[in-house]
Amino acid sequence: MANHKSAEKRNRQRIKRRARNVFHLSTMRTYMKRLRKALEGGDLEVAKESLPLALQAIGKAASKGVIHRNTAARYSSRVTLAFNKKVGAVAAKA
Repeated sequence: MANHKSAEKRNRQRIKRRARNVFHLSTMRTYMKRLRKALEGGDLEVAKESLPLALQAIGKAASKGVIHRNTAARYSSRVTLAFNKKVGAVAAKA
């Protein structure tokens, strides 16, 4: 346990930052899961609504420093690619 005032303050800051980071990370993961579930289920309407929300959550997590910007770029690229692939497959069937 922290014994000095400065150590106690650092501990309080650590707890606040961790809560903030966990919130952004959890939100990002939730939106990505919703998008993947919609794509797997073939529900393009839900996927169209989920894609911008997922990309926004990924960008926000990167801007807050929760994830690295290259990681954010990779996630954004992969979910967009998966979405476009599914839309292209549906368009080819029609």
